Amino acid sequence: MSSVFSAADSTQLLPAHAGWRAAALSALRERDPLAKTEAVAALHARTLDAARRGDAHWDAARLLDAPADLPGRPDRPEPVEPRSLQRRSMSTPQGRVVLMHALAHIEFNAINLALDAVWRFSGMPDAFYADWLKVAAEEAYHFSLVRQRLADYGHDYGDFPAHNGLWEMCERTCDDVLARMALVPRVLEARGLDASPPIRARLTQAGDRESAAILDIILRDEVGHVRIGNHWFRFLCDQRGLDPHAAWLELAARYHAPKMRGPFNVEARRSAGFDEAELDALIAQDAAEK
Repeated sequence: MSSVFSAADSTQLLPAHAGWRAAALSALRERDPLAKTEAVAALHARTLDAARRGDAHWDAARLLDAPADLPGRPDRPEPVEPRSLQRRSMSTPQGRVVLMHALAHIEFNAINLALDAVWRFSGMPDAFYADWLKVAAEEAYHFSLVRQRLADYGHDYGDFPAHNGLWEMCERTCDDVLARMALVPRVLEARGLDASPPIRARLTQAGDRESAAILDIILRDEVGHVRIGNHWFRFLCDQRGLDPHAAWLELAARYHAPKMRGPFNVEARRSAGFDEAELDALIAQDAAEK
């Protein structure tokens, strides 16, 4: 499998003086999952160490060209249409393996989504890039946890087909950071806040407490990720003189965001920064669809 850089030298993504956004792009291009997670962890550690010294190399004003090989991903899993994926009962080991593989794919894509936010959007405050690199590092940790759980079952990432819906929204919003903040963390990632508790409950019912514990870690961190998305969405709305509620409705329609279905994890969404008007609108929209 080709690699932009090997796992052995992942701590040397670029020379120390090079911009960290360019380093994030290099990590995004990495195809090997292990090398990608190690590269992200190394870059995040480097930026934290430099921040403690009051030193930063985000190079926010620099416009970076998009290479043709985005995102970096392995040859497997086989990409398929979402409707072709079979659902299996979590009461069986095979069903739980398929679930954990789907979760691994979500987390791998989430690494790429966060890295893409770091390199793609120039002219943002340094805190924006630091936030999304932190998200990438936590998604890499989640992916590693789920991949190890797959190994416990005798499987690995790539053993089952998967769809690319998350990255497709990333591509659709590549020209506008406001649209990206509106629709990736606040829609796609926020759906995970709703889905996690019932999945965890079924895993626990099936006796798979190890997998359920991983879901607890992911939900805890995802609340923070969605909160980061909400923060920067509102920051950009303020910057552009937009009403956040009206802006979200317009962007969701323009970019054909998926409809959000209940039941909603209202407590987690509130913790993630959704206000009461947004929560009421979600619940009313869901009720109107039934």
